[in-house]
Amino acid sequence: MKEKIIIIFGDPNSINTEIIYKCWKKIPKNIKNKIYLISNIDLLKKQLKKLNYSIKLEAVKNIDENIRENKLKVIDIDLKFKNPFDVNKNESSRFITKSLNLAHKYAIKNKVKGVINCSINKNLLNKKKIGVTEYLAAKCKIYNRSEVMLISNNKLSVCPITTHIDINQVSKHINKNLIVKKVSRINSWYKKRFNKRPKFAILGLNPHNAELDKKSEEKKIIIPSLKKIKKLGISVKGPFSADTIFINDYKKYNVIIGMYHDQVLGPFKSIFKFNAINITLGLKYPRVSPDHGTAKEIIGKNLANPLSLKKCIEYINKI
Repeated sequence: MKEKIIIIFGDPNSINTEIIYKCWKKIPKNIKNKIYLISNIDLLKKQLKKLNYSIKLEAVKNIDENIRENKLKVIDIDLKFKNPFDVNKNESSRFITKSLNLAHKYAIKNKVKGVINCSINKNLLNKKKIGVTEYLAAKCKIYNRSEVMLISNNKLSVCPITTHIDINQVSKHINKNLIVKKVSRINSWYKKRFNKRPKFAILGLNPHNAELDKKSEEKKIIIPSLKKIKKLGISVKGPFSADTIFINDYKKYNVIIGMYHDQVLGPFKSIFKFNAINITLGLKYPRVSPDHGTAKEIIGKNLANPLSLKKCIEYINKI
């Protein structure tokens, strides 16, 4: 039975070392023994020393090595770094790409329960307008942006139909099939994980749903999508206006579907702060990440909140 959990260190110029340290102090020993961190052990030691943190580290060659002494097992990405918190863009990009590829390799070979990646600056992935969600989807040979980004906690989930694209491109990328496929995928996930039929609310794209003008995306795409979804036996209502749904009505639903990234992620984070994880549905293995960024501005200030990473570990551990 797969018990091992991969954590990808992520961006070296970030709060990742701080949240890993704080999380390590909170999780029980039986879970610690399952964790393998893909990182650079020299970089990690230097960052821990600079932050005045102490963790017992053990370098391992691969996921098959077992060490059960309450040590953080580190699969070393063999690169050299000069300054531990000021790694240049090319070095950071190589480190992140190698880390993601190695984690994918282990996951696709069915060696781990799942993959967690700590925060990453998307500009380091060497591809225009792509995040880890899309990067791993491409590695899994899943295209047309049909993978699902689900930001979730035990009270609510939100999903943007389009993910990391510019706002002026959103209307070109939404279509009926994509909306139906993503809602269906989330519905199946809820049934499998919680044994429940979730209630969906779908938002319009335009302010006030463009007053349902016949040429609007609401009339041409979103409302026809709702009709198809209802025929599948899925509980769904909408389209709702995005400027009011998060005042109070969101509490009536399990999932809010928006048309673009900030339409749902901004309000969700305002309400729940760090109490959420980012789940990718549709890959060939479980993948989650903390629901926050690199937060370079607070490195070394002991302000980083480890809650989201802790929730990620708990989620993968229960799979």
